[in-house]
Amino acid sequence: MKVLVIAPEPFFTPRGTPFSVYYRALITSQLGHEIDLLTYGQGADVLIPGLNVIRIPRFFRSSQIKVGPSLFKLFLDIFMILYTIRLLITHRYDVVHAHEEAVFFCRFLKPIFRFKLIYDMHSSLPQQLTNFEFTSSKLLITLFKKLEDSCLKKANAIITICPDLANYVNGLLDTPEKHFLIENSIFDPIQLLDPAETAPTCAEGQKSILPEDSRYIVYAGTLEPYQGIDILIPAFKIFHESHLEYVLCVVGGNSKQVKKFSDIAKTCEIESSCIFTGQVCQAKAKEYTAQASILVSPRKQGTNTPLKIYEQIASGIPLVATRIYSHTQVLDENVAFLVDPTPEQIATGLAAAAKKTSSEKARHAKALYENKYSREIYTGKMENLFAFIQQ
Repeated sequence: MKVLVIAPEPFFTPRGTPFSVYYRALITSQLGHEIDLLTYGQGADVLIPGLNVIRIPRFFRSSQIKVGPSLFKLFLDIFMILYTIRLLITHRYDVVHAHEEAVFFCRFLKPIFRFKLIYDMHSSLPQQLTNFEFTSSKLLITLFKKLEDSCLKKANAIITICPDLANYVNGLLDTPEKHFLIENSIFDPIQLLDPAETAPTCAEGQKSILPEDSRYIVYAGTLEPYQGIDILIPAFKIFHESHLEYVLCVVGGNSKQVKKFSDIAKTCEIESSCIFTGQVCQAKAKEYTAQASILVSPRKQGTNTPLKIYEQIASGIPLVATRIYSHTQVLDENVAFLVDPTPEQIATGLAAAAKKTSSEKARHAKALYENKYSREIYTGKMENLFAFIQQ
């Protein structure tokens, strides 16, 4: 099949990657489908056989595209619409695979160009408007809700990424058979078409391996407020008082965020036992994670399961995670040390994970990944999706 993937994301950027778009395209290609991928001008191209990346112009080269709704994204999406129409006029696509808000305009183009539409739904977009404090207008939120419901109805197939979102969609559909829960659960190394595009933090030969004279608690991810780094640091202070051999390594974050949390570590008088790497590429983050004695996800809120959880449970390293819905959709006490999102409880979880018996949970976690979330399982779900769409 000829597939047009529309991803309003900076695909691919070594920093701040829309991993789900990459892996969807990778597996779609490996299933034998030909793909054109329309995306923003920002980013570096990746090496996926059968994938042709088409980009709108890169406006304001130094600008960063923030997570969530923004006026800049609205500006860029005007060009996404124009480029989509041009591609649909000049090519014959069997399927349009629309990520997130791209479905809003694809829904209206579908009857004109007679393609089948896959809606890749990573979140409820009306909820994003309030979660990211983009607007408080009830009228605007209601309009987005009606438009989203219409897209769910008109799409030929829908992908959701976590049980919470799946339950939400199932409650709205009259035809649940067109809904597919496909978690963002694979994490193969991402190959860039031009390795020179790799971010400076991933420069060849840069030292990223941690010294071997300590044991490490590693967090790798963004440093947004909901990630809970502000409670992880005081938790580590409590834990460190009785576990002096451990060092906290926080991987990720921009310079402003790194300074903020470094200052918290100084206030807690543990700066000498904390490492803040700043933003690094996927390969370097994996190197840090591989050296961990304990992995941690201190997230304070959310419903979508973080991508890193799947990599953490597959690692064979004990995991401490907060007992919130983002985590408990995948994790339970059999596979992780689940704690309340407070410094005292996280410290208690770290102490439990530091014991030799913690390896049993890590083994159970690895088995869970292999049985429910592995590449083989992911590929099977994508096969089922395209088998359905071809009916």
